[in-house]
Amino acid sequence: MNTILIVDDEKSLLELLTVVFRKEGYRVKTNAGTPKVLEMVEEEEFDLVVTDIRMPQVDGMELLRRVKAAKPLVPVIMITAYGSVKQAVEALKNGALDYVTKPFDVEELKILAAHGLEERRLREENILLKKALKSEASFENMFGKSRAMREIFGLIEKVAATDSTVLISGESGTGKEMAARAIHAHSRRRDRAFVSINCAALPENLLESELFGHVRGAFTGAVSEKKGMFETASSGTIFLDEVGEMSPWTQVKLFRVLQERSVRRVGGTDEIPVDVRILAATNQDLRKRIEEGKFREELFYRLNVVSLEMPPLRKRPEDIPLLVRHFLRKHSERMGRKMKRLVPEVVAALESYAWPGNVRELENVIERLCAVEERETISMAALPTELGRAGPAPEERPVFRPGFDLEAHLEAVAKRYLHGAADAARGNMKKMAELLGLSYRSLRYLLTKHHIRSSRQVDLREERDGDGFISQG
Repeated sequence: MNTILIVDDEKSLLELLTVVFRKEGYRVKTNAGTPKVLEMVEEEEFDLVVTDIRMPQVDGMELLRRVKAAKPLVPVIMITAYGSVKQAVEALKNGALDYVTKPFDVEELKILAAHGLEERRLREENILLKKALKSEASFENMFGKSRAMREIFGLIEKVAATDSTVLISGESGTGKEMAARAIHAHSRRRDRAFVSINCAALPENLLESELFGHVRGAFTGAVSEKKGMFETASSGTIFLDEVGEMSPWTQVKLFRVLQERSVRRVGGTDEIPVDVRILAATNQDLRKRIEEGKFREELFYRLNVVSLEMPPLRKRPEDIPLLVRHFLRKHSERMGRKMKRLVPEVVAALESYAWPGNVRELENVIERLCAVEERETISMAALPTELGRAGPAPEERPVFRPGFDLEAHLEAVAKRYLHGAADAARGNMKKMAELLGLSYRSLRYLLTKHHIRSSRQVDLREERDGDGFISQG
């Protein structure tokens, strides 16, 4: 819940604004323009300041300077009398977000407050992203502010400090190898080798040779001895991607390595000790494959000491803007081009799409836009057809009837939910977004698209963030 600090020496106005903002779902702190407010801005936490410019005990301009010095990201809205507009303009030059002139429209002030809080959120996201880029992405280019990803980051930090075997599961494209690399990068083995192999990409005999090595003459073409990846990764980490695709025989040999901590090269008899941490990944349900007799139960329990499940992108849409910014920068810099901007409708479409290919699919879309689009601003016309509207989640089973009109059905469903959320939230945009599981930006886009106005007549204007990631069009 966002906290707003309201400062005004008029008691009636202070009481009115307190009621107005509390109804909007904000936590409110107040001060009647006393010198104590100068301490409050430095010692207490808040997300927005609304203050009168002229007050008997405290100068509003001085308060603005104190806020910007102590908490530069906190937006400040100034309240001024008609004859003090010149001073309000000076406040804008000193960092104020905007001003309203007495007597002012309360709805206008509410819109300015929502705008300021959204702008602050975007700026905080940009700062976090820039810090991550400067530090070479502390989680190996894994970006996310969602609860699901924060839990993943926390678990990575915990397991990285150990040598426990980790089984990373998740759909294709969710970043399982990135998670493995992040575990290695935060471990005591970080200065040693990280060796990765895709177990589904090689036939059985070649995979066995790649993993465990072979002696000269072990098979046709084995003209010399060869170290396997377990030996190469000794003192480091080996990552076995798509481990569920291993043949039963290779599974037996892998289980033996996990148990004995030594390898025997193909065609050899010597046991070669290996000190290696094992990380494995799969996009399959290994328990189901055990039931089908396709995966060995004892190997599963050896691999599944610590379980880490990567969430699909459709279940963390709030992370999409961060990922899009990252991929826009990454591919624009690689191609030597200026970073493109997206219109708000494109951002909303990206947030609403189900992304069956997850983060990998999102990156491919952004890379294509950077490569083939000549315009600096990306509009809806540039997106692939399937991104034009959000479809049902993969697990849903639609029911078809004669004369079924998908477009009309989707519009009717969207309108029903939007109207229902508007009634439930009594027109409060913030609450509506929370009820629908949407970002504030996506909600505004959908309300505009379907010509729906909330009961409180919310202004649906879009704004630009600090990096120009979103274009005003």
